[in-house]
Amino acid sequence: MSVYVRTAGVRDIPALQALLLETWHATYDALYGADVVAALTSRWHSEAALAAMLERERSDYLVADDGVRLCGCAYAAATGEDGRVVTLFQLYVLPLHQGRGIGGMLLEEIEQSFFESELLRLEVEEQNSRAIAFYRTQGYAEIGREVHAGEMARTVLIFEKSLV
Repeated sequence: MSVYVRTAGVRDIPALQALLLETWHATYDALYGADVVAALTSRWHSEAALAAMLERERSDYLVADDGVRLCGCAYAAATGEDGRVVTLFQLYVLPLHQGRGIGGMLLEEIEQSFFESELLRLEVEEQNSRAIAFYRTQGYAEIGREVHAGEMARTVLIFEKSLV
């Protein structure tokens, strides 16, 4: 099965919602519980929220498409006034498609999309050892940690990679 990476569009929103719901439950249920994950995904990945991401200036929303369904997605946006720092907000691959290089394809395309930027930054849940290992193999270095409060109180690790 071949997978290609393309820019997401408005017509992809229902498939993106399904992909994000499945990947979030697979990734975060054990940490926060299925009810919390369901509540967060219904808000953070609503049709309106995803449409706003697609329309945001200086951003890129990519999907990995196998011709039948979306099997991965990545979303990043330039942050700050000068756009030199890009923040990766999403990188998710369906559990059955993980380990096939799809995450690496999406990440590489995101890195190349922001050719005027100097740095890509991201946060990873401290307990998400699989994602931490993935980003390290992709050349990202841990530069710190932050504690977030709220419904999903958690500690996140901050990773960065130079794009120049």
